[in-house]
Amino acid sequence: MPCELLQLVIAFAPLFSKPVFARVKVLLSGAILAVNRRTVCATLRVLGKGSDKDFQNYHRVLNRARWSAIAASRMLLALLIRTFVAEGTVIIGLDETIERRWGRKITARGIYRDAVRSSRSHTVKCSGLRWLSVMLLAEVSFAKRVWALPFLTILCPSERFDKKRGRQHLSLAMRATRILLLVKRWLPERQVVAVGDSSFAVLDLLHQVRNKMTMITRLRLDAALYQPAPERTKKRMGRPRKKGTRLPTLKAIAESPQTIWRRLIISDWYGEGEREIEILSATCVWFHIGKEAVPIRYVLIKDPLGTFKTQALLSTDLAAEPEQILKWFMRRWQIEVTFEEARRHLGVETQRQWSDKAIARTTPALFGLFSLITLCAEELSRKNQLGLRQAAWYKKEVATFSDAIAAVRRSIWSEQSFQISDFEAEVMKIPRSLFERLTETLCYAA
Repeated sequence: MPCELLQLVIAFAPLFSKPVFARVKVLLSGAILAVNRRTVCATLRVLGKGSDKDFQNYHRVLNRARWSAIAASRMLLALLIRTFVAEGTVIIGLDETIERRWGRKITARGIYRDAVRSSRSHTVKCSGLRWLSVMLLAEVSFAKRVWALPFLTILCPSERFDKKRGRQHLSLAMRATRILLLVKRWLPERQVVAVGDSSFAVLDLLHQVRNKMTMITRLRLDAALYQPAPERTKKRMGRPRKKGTRLPTLKAIAESPQTIWRRLIISDWYGEGEREIEILSATCVWFHIGKEAVPIRYVLIKDPLGTFKTQALLSTDLAAEPEQILKWFMRRWQIEVTFEEARRHLGVETQRQWSDKAIARTTPALFGLFSLITLCAEELSRKNQLGLRQAAWYKKEVATFSDAIAAVRRSIWSEQSFQISDFEAEVMKIPRSLFERLTETLCYAA
């Protein structure tokens, strides 16, 4: 391994025994160098270990060896925080994704809506595994933009899977609550802001995490909003009130001609440059029967040009500025980019493990590999060893993940020793330009 990658991998050595850690390094290097499928056999072949008779030991790293994925996630988060967010607010994003898998032996799979292939008028369902991933939303210096860096991914089995095993089924919101509280325990002295979509706009979730961190999600336009509960008098009997007078819905406020909007110019609107929008913000209480009342600040967003529908955001931090809430939420889109890059460059959905333990470890490891490659590329960038792939028809100004993984692959290949035979019959000389083209093809292969 190159020293930039080795110094990162050594941090995880206490999690494994010495024999297992030696195989982990082999699988890690092979997963970076391999193209297309990320099976254990593919990682061994790319490193020239296709004839090793102890190949089954590499499979046992995933389906049998004892090591904690949660502890590895905590170490990875510490590395990411130290490199990209040494001080200030830690912004994390969480979202779900579907790994399309088939097979009778994959017992945790279910039938879910495929968000990539579905539209508003057409719904496509697929068989697969549902994952909940938590990512650090931080600015990467060599890319000059915010990236979503996964550090913790857990499997959310289907309800049928839990019923067969006689255990309580946990919804997506319940699992998200546990993960967010776990991350806060890992970062007790840092201010944490969690960003999610409408799937995490759940009163139980917001109530449990609002005193630990700031939660920002989308908000339904027909949500039941109320004024804060009036102060309780000494002579009044009964339980204290949770809410005050009912407020108009956000949909009614947005459609009312009496609503006064404030114009705001966003410097970078989802990568499109400057964008002028209209916003309206206020504090209130969100309440539903049988649930706890949650004080929130809502931000109603309207487009003067009418290119997108009016939408609303909520924040559990009542003192947060509306512009800051909007900027924090806009970082969430990078999560979708990371999911796509992981499928294209790291072979997510191409692995073929079928045992429960191997399935629960392989996909989170591939998502974590995305962050590990980014960390290694950051070190290479500081040494001016991160090159951009250029062409006469395309002037690339900033690095992308394809450049990052190519630089890491190039550094791994450069560590290999090439031996030249003394017999001329066994030597084939090729032009340097051809050798460089072959190396570039290997490094940039998806």
